[in-house]
Parts: sequence; C-alpha cells; structure tokens
Amino acid sequence: QAQLVESGGGLVQTGGSLRLSCAASGRTFSTSAMGWFRQASGKERQFVAGISWSANRIYYTDYTASVKGRFTISRDNAKSTVYLQMNSLKPEDTAVYYCAAAPGRSGVRRESAEYDYWGQGTQVTVSS
Repeated sequence: QAQLVESGGGLVQTGGSLRLSCAASGRTFSTSAMGWFRQASGKERQFVAGISWSANRIYYTDYTASVKGRFTISRDNAKSTVYLQMNSLKPEDTAVYYCAAAPGRSGVRRESAEYDYWGQGTQVTVSS
C-alpha cells in the first residue's frame, strides 16, 4: 500500500515562507499525478496545487487562483518526494495541508475524488 507523509508545516508570520515536503513510499510515485490540498477549520478541503507525471520528464502544474505567484509545486522522482514552496504567506493560508497521489494518471487533477492516496496532513499557521 502506498503511503504519503507530509512535513514542514509550522507557525510563520504574514509574508513569511514555508516549504512543505511529502515523502512517498511504494512503486507508483513516478507515474502518479500529485497534488496538495488544504482544509481550514470549519471548511471543506480544497485544491491548492497539482503536478503531472511525464515519461519525458516534462511536468505541468496547476494552482488555485489564490496562491498563484506565491506557491510552487515541484517533484523529485529520485527521492519520491513532492514539495510545496509557499512564499508571501497570508493568514487565509492557515490550514492543514494534505499531500495526495493519483496513480496511473498523468494530468493534473483538481478534485479530491480523483486521488487514491493521502498523507496525514501538516498544520500551517500564518499569524497576522
């Protein structure tokens, strides 16, 4: 069974930066589209960023509008790890962030139902 473990969350001031990591186990990471979702207290889980897999090592990314220009998703298949670099953080970014994998799917996925595996989540808190 594939497993995902997030790390890198914490408390940061408005305008600060954090880098989240998601380490994957199993053999399907390199052929899985990957995504980051977040869930704020009392709200539904929402898509944040996604990245495709590609046999030619060219990857495509997608972001929710509120994080474009501030967040960057990337992946390192050799390390079976996906990252989310978060810059210029705002209080509204406060949430539990989850890493997700969609084995066998190449394109970026925006819906949580399209992902088969999920990490435990890591808390990101941005103080004003």
